[in-house]
Amino acid sequence: MATEKNAAIEHRAYARVGFLGNPSDVYYGRAISFSLGNFCASLPSICFISLVLKVNRLESDGYYGGVRLLMAICKIFHNYCKDNGINLHEENFTLSYDTNIPRQTGLSGSSAIVCAALSCLLDFYQVRHLIKVEVRPNLILNAEKELGIVAGLQDRVAQVYGGLVYMDFNKKHMDELGHGEYTPMDLGLLPPLYLIYAENPSDSGKVHSTVRQRWLDGDNFIISTMEEVANIPLEGRKALIEKDYAKLASLMNHNFDLRRQMFGDDALGAMNIEMVEIARRIGAASKFTGSGGAVIVFCPEGPSQAKLLEDNCRTAGFVFQPTQVMPSFLNEVDLGTMSTR
Repeated sequence: MATEKNAAIEHRAYARVGFLGNPSDVYYGRAISFSLGNFCASLPSICFISLVLKVNRLESDGYYGGVRLLMAICKIFHNYCKDNGINLHEENFTLSYDTNIPRQTGLSGSSAIVCAALSCLLDFYQVRHLIKVEVRPNLILNAEKELGIVAGLQDRVAQVYGGLVYMDFNKKHMDELGHGEYTPMDLGLLPPLYLIYAENPSDSGKVHSTVRQRWLDGDNFIISTMEEVANIPLEGRKALIEKDYAKLASLMNHNFDLRRQMFGDDALGAMNIEMVEIARRIGAASKFTGSGGAVIVFCPEGPSQAKLLEDNCRTAGFVFQPTQVMPSFLNEVDLGTMSTR
């Protein structure tokens, strides 16, 4: 972001990995996620005459083109500040972006763009100290909801906080505060992990469709299975703290197996399932990073097992990479806004 005085403000938001518990975050569950340094977004390209004029134009003309995510977060940010008595100055600004997050891989590329834009807006308007860290994932999600994107808070929490985060989205807390309970964890608890993704993936967005409706309709199987998924991060946090990596591998596999039971193979897609199975065939643990298109893998037997998996992925036409986990992005101003520290 650049102002009329050419004082540049730049922020990056990284891809994220839903490590354990997804997709229960959409269903008042729990999750453990981390920020993935392999890919990032650093912002869409548009010049706004002023934020107020742009929001007024959106109200009359709607969203259009490739900058729709930017427009949506500007509207949500403006309205939140207006509703909460936060005054914004009227200087002009320009937003521009770039991203290398692979599309349709379930690595949260869209929300990374929105997250980076929100960080720029916070600094441009100098209101970072007035908008709580816990609230920011909601603003990002609400911007995406403006465009009809169905998702949960997990991705946005990981991208706002950075690092490794344990999240509890229990209904009571969500109803009372409007957000979950988010607890940063020590990055050193994670073992070496690997990413597998397809260069030509299927659309990850369709994976939630039928399960969501069945859950809303009170389907006993979906409700009970989703509760089981939501319990995995509880066990996973304990396994990480105790460095019980055999248990961790079991939980990763179980997480995917439960997802597969709920969604079915047709919804998940043959290519996505093969990415999981190619790791399991050599004894590695694997599961989706999100809704499909990419898989996170733990090789309990170490580098030799990872090398074998890399060779098998190359033969199958999948991309294989060691993960780079980003540390927390929160500064002292951010920490000062948190309900608990």
